Amino acid sequence: MSSKTRSSRLVVYAALSASLSFTTLSIASDMAEFATGGYARGVQTETMMNNIDTNHDGRISKSEWLAYQERVWKALDKDASGVVNETQFLTPSVSMTSFATGGYARGLQTPEMMRKIDKDGDGTVSHDEYIVDQAALFDLMDTGHSGAVGPREFLDRHYFP
Repeated sequence: MSSKTRSSRLVVYAALSASLSFTTLSIASDMAEFATGGYARGVQTETMMNNIDTNHDGRISKSEWLAYQERVWKALDKDASGVVNETQFLTPSVSMTSFATGGYARGLQTPEMMRKIDKDGDGTVSHDEYIVDQAALFDLMDTGHSGAVGPREFLDRHYFP
């Protein structure tokens, strides 16, 4: 291989590497809009993956993710009003302990996460705000745009803040 060919390949590899790094940084900044590092550490565990993967195929589909988030919502919205205030959001849920890890609950139920989810800034989180936020997180994790995330995508923390 000539030195010119090697040099051309190095330029291509460098450009690809820079592009991948930019993509990773871009995804990380997108993730920071929707979640905190504490939430990421709580959700991105093998135990949580197994809890969410109800058909046990080793992948989490968007429908499995959203079904799980509906369960979380019901645990947060204790009075089934469709809206939770800060007190409700931050109060540990006994029912959530039956299907979520403590790390997940602690990562979710923080003032920082509530502010990220409360897109209209009214001091409450509606069902729609919660589900839209969680759907966006799933879409960002689904880097292959396949409608499902496997262990590599789900457990990979490089794109969370």
